[in-house]
Amino acid sequence: MNRIFELIYPRFLWRMPATEKCIYLTFDDGPIPEVTPWVLEQLKKYDAAATFFCVGDNIRKHPETFQQVLSAGHSIGNHTYHHLNGWKTPVEDYLQNVAQFEELHATRLFRPPYGRIKKEQAQQILTHHRVIMWSVLTRDYSPALSPEKCLKNAIKNTQNGSIVLFHDSLKARENLEYVLPRYLRYFSRMGYRFEKI
Repeated sequence: MNRIFELIYPRFLWRMPATEKCIYLTFDDGPIPEVTPWVLEQLKKYDAAATFFCVGDNIRKHPETFQQVLSAGHSIGNHTYHHLNGWKTPVEDYLQNVAQFEELHATRLFRPPYGRIKKEQAQQILTHHRVIMWSVLTRDYSPALSPEKCLKNAIKNTQNGSIVLFHDSLKARENLEYVLPRYLRYFSRMGYRFEKI
């Protein structure tokens, strides 16, 4: 499915150059105090940098947690203010929601929630943002996916330059708490670095 979208949206970033053993971890939907600080602890153990695509309303509700992400030196991306589905949202409303996020924290990085965005929305956003997608979707949010299967899929699909999508959310928490430490340990032992976008 990703390949079709890559052809439709060639100006979006789907993976990084694969010249060295480097993985780009991303976390969507935070920051929240129940999950995000734990993620930061795991990343710190492996000297791993990541990119957090935050929901604006979560930044507003949890400024201390957001400050922890900033203080740890990670990148921040715009994930809209209210986690909007672009396919179901009028273009102007969507763009206003993106702008509302920017009032809280200015960033050049943007990721559409659910990966769903209309061409008209994308054209406007691309004038001032780099749209970051992913090459590995862990599906950590899926209750139908066991933690073991989630980890296996994430490892199998990762390669040099992969942009890997996790979620620092309550929905993903059970899988994430199993997968992330093991994923970091596995690729660290394989000689990979974890960088931010």
